[in-house]
Amino acid sequence: MTKTIKKTQLHHPALPKAPTGIIGLDEITDGGLPKGRPTLICGQAGCGKTLMSLEFLVHGAMEFNEPGVFMAFEEKASELTMNVASLGFDLERLQTEKKIKLDYVHIDRSEIEETGEYNLEGLFIRLGYAIDSIKAKRVVLDTLENLFSGLTNQTILRAELRRLFQWLKDKGVTAVITGEKGDGQALTRQGLEEYVSDCVILLDHRVINQISTRRLRIIKYRGSVHGTNEYPFLIDDEGISVLPITSLKLEKDVSSKRKSSGIPALDDMLGGKGFFKGSSILVSGTAGTGKTSIAAYFANEACNRKERCIYFAFEESPRQIIRNMHSIGVDLQKHVEKDMLRFFASRPTLYGLEMHLVAMYKIIKKFKPSVVVLDPITNLITVGSVSEVKAMLIRLIDFLQEEQVTVMFTALTLNNIVNEQTDEGVSSLVDAWILVRDIEFNGERNRGMYIMKSRGMKHSNQVREFIITDKGLDLVEVYLGPDGVLTGSAREAQKLQEQTGQVLRDFAVGSRDREIVRKRKVLEAKISNLQMEFESAEDELNKIYQQEELVKHISSNTRREITNIRKGSVEESGTKGGKK
Repeated sequence: MTKTIKKTQLHHPALPKAPTGIIGLDEITDGGLPKGRPTLICGQAGCGKTLMSLEFLVHGAMEFNEPGVFMAFEEKASELTMNVASLGFDLERLQTEKKIKLDYVHIDRSEIEETGEYNLEGLFIRLGYAIDSIKAKRVVLDTLENLFSGLTNQTILRAELRRLFQWLKDKGVTAVITGEKGDGQALTRQGLEEYVSDCVILLDHRVINQISTRRLRIIKYRGSVHGTNEYPFLIDDEGISVLPITSLKLEKDVSSKRKSSGIPALDDMLGGKGFFKGSSILVSGTAGTGKTSIAAYFANEACNRKERCIYFAFEESPRQIIRNMHSIGVDLQKHVEKDMLRFFASRPTLYGLEMHLVAMYKIIKKFKPSVVVLDPITNLITVGSVSEVKAMLIRLIDFLQEEQVTVMFTALTLNNIVNEQTDEGVSSLVDAWILVRDIEFNGERNRGMYIMKSRGMKHSNQVREFIITDKGLDLVEVYLGPDGVLTGSAREAQKLQEQTGQVLRDFAVGSRDREIVRKRKVLEAKISNLQMEFESAEDELNKIYQQEELVKHISSNTRREITNIRKGSVEESGTKGGKK
């Protein structure tokens, strides 16, 4: 008899965490900073250390009911309050409500003496009083270097650092300590803080090709899984936003629902239904082929379906796009007024590529659109290489597919050739690729459209003439002439020629038909005459036959009467002779 042995599953207790409330950071840290333990935020000047630590306190006080103490060694409380007021943080009100306590400690290097009896007892007393006064759960010390700025004795410094970190742990508060980056490979000035901290976050502010980008990386996180890559983050009027996505697994849900392109003829080329929901579409072509018009039509159709749309413009201003689209019968202003359509226009050089990605991520998360348009993505090459643009778009497409957002890109090709720097770098990423190109023939420039690929659906392989009029966009049916596909005036001329030929053929056929009718009538008249002659001859013949029959009949009657007469004469002769 076989016994089934059940394996006991060990449930490891999860590390308690204090959520930061900072967009994206809690996702990277898998829930927040280690609760009741110290975290070190280090980096160069201007990278955002003070702002991140202060946001950690404010979100804790306002969203998680965890009061906090901010002990500053550089900036006064009034300066901090003024600095973060533009972000919507009212530190004065939070202090009045005893949710946050700001404490400024002035330290003069000349007043610090290096003695063996130097310690932080005064700081502990002051910090402990501040924590107890509001029952704080979170503490920020900004910055640590100022506290030990005058000390060169490494033995004293290390001992006091360890004692400070242990005191914070014993106090049970979630502490954030900021530190300046050290020389060379050292993360901090002293080179010890990163070892005694349970979590270390490195902030970096780089300037490449005159474009600045802020990045964040978690150096270590004891007892917890965390993201190990570099993550771009943005500082704007709402604080810090971190983009937690560098690469996603290809395990996203897909939809079989379709979204119309807004151009019925193009939908017909895509099986009559349009694009898949949550797919990515690339519209590429040379300058002036109507890429922006196609994108505007797509956005307009989405808004008509009562779906939200975001239009990221890197070349034209929103007013310019709205004005230009009026010329083809599209009114985007009404969608803007109903807040169904939002424009975000900027030159690519405003940010680095990753900062653009962070800004888009934040806007999309906040507005929650169903459709996104990027027009044109080729302008992004001015702030990055082809590989960098491709990497950025991979991350954006992955994020949008995760959110089930349908995205349309426009891209510029040069010299009527598929440019490696634009299309080929992106075409392999997208689900559908529509190419609009110039067709020069007979001294005339026209537009042609065809579908290079459309994954998962039946689509047309024909080249259609793409026309833009004041009534909108349309695709003309394929017109084949003696020399192939004809467009523009050549197509109209061929049509006119064929129509003229048809008219002449119809006229010739009509003349022949009338001649045949006349001949038929003459022939019918001849037949009628012959028929009458035949009938007359037949009547004459019948008359002869009738006369002959009548003669025979009369002759027969005459003979009969003569016979009867003769018989009567004989009888009379005989009677007379007997009497004699």
